[in-house]
Amino acid sequence: MTEVVWLDNGLLRLGLVPALGGRLLSLSGADGREVLWRNDKLLTDELQLRREHRPVSGSLGDWVNYGGDKTWPAPQGWDHDGQWAGPPDPVLDSGPYSAEVSAEVATLTSGDDPRTGLRLTRRFELRPGRGAYRLRLTARNTSDRTVRWALWNVTQLAADGDGGTYVGGPPEVTELLSGTGFPRWEANRGVYIPHQDVVGKLGFPAATGWLAHTGGGVTYTQRFTVDADAEYPDEGSRVEVWMEYPLPSPLAELGDLDPPARIVEIEVLGPLTTLEPGATATLELDCTVTAEEVS
Repeated sequence: MTEVVWLDNGLLRLGLVPALGGRLLSLSGADGREVLWRNDKLLTDELQLRREHRPVSGSLGDWVNYGGDKTWPAPQGWDHDGQWAGPPDPVLDSGPYSAEVSAEVATLTSGDDPRTGLRLTRRFELRPGRGAYRLRLTARNTSDRTVRWALWNVTQLAADGDGGTYVGGPPEVTELLSGTGFPRWEANRGVYIPHQDVVGKLGFPAATGWLAHTGGGVTYTQRFTVDADAEYPDEGSRVEVWMEYPLPSPLAELGDLDPPARIVEIEVLGPLTTLEPGATATLELDCTVTAEEVS
C-alpha cells in the first residue's frame, strides 16, 4: 500500500503522497468536488498506485505525470549545470519524500539532490474554519558548493470545458515556449487565459501576487509575495501558465512530450537566490478553494 497523508478540517481535504515526489494529489472542498487534475490511469481515487513506481530521469517523454501539485527548482533546461534537467529526475520530482504529520500540518521533505545541491521541503497547513491552506516551500543547499536557484511550484488542473486562469497585474505577457503555439489571452482583471487546445507556455513578469483558476463551479486561488527588486527566472517570470492537450503523436521538439489530457498548469516562481552551503530560500503560497466563479 502506498502511504497517503490526509489533512481535513471539515471544509477542505488534502491528499498527499510522499512517495511520489511529495505531491499533493487530491484537493476537495466540503462538497467533495476534486480541484486538481490527477492521472486516473496511474492512481485510484484513494491515491493508490495502479502500477509500480520507480524514480526515473530522462527526457520529457520519460516523465510519468501523476498530476497534482509539486515543487521543482528553476530555471529548467538541459544545456548546463545551472538549469534543472527535469522532469523527470530521480530525487526532487519522482523520488520519495519523508513525512512529518500532525492534526492539520504535514511537512514533506525530499532527499538531497546531488545535481542541484538542493533538498526541498513542502509544509502544508490547513487554516482553521476556512477552505484554505498555506504552503511553505523551502530549498536548502545541502552541497559543499554555492548554487543559484528559484523555487517553482506547479499545480495541474483540468482544462476541459469552460474556465480559465486569471493572473493579477498589468497585461505584460512573455511568450516562453511553443509546442503547437502560444496560449491566447485577454486583458481582464489583469490577464485571463481561457481553456483552449494548445501546447505552450506564457510568462508574466509583472504579476502582482495572485492568480486564480476557475472551472466546474470552483475557483482555486493562490496568493504570494512578489519581490519587485529581485531577479526571476525565464525572462523575469513571476508566474507562468502552461497548457497542453492530447496529440496524435509525441512532440519530438519537446523531448517527445506526450500530453495525457487537457491540462492547465498554474506556476508560481520565487526569485533567483544564491545559496551558500547550508543556506535556504523560502516561498509561501496562501491557497483558497471557493464555490464561486471569478467574474
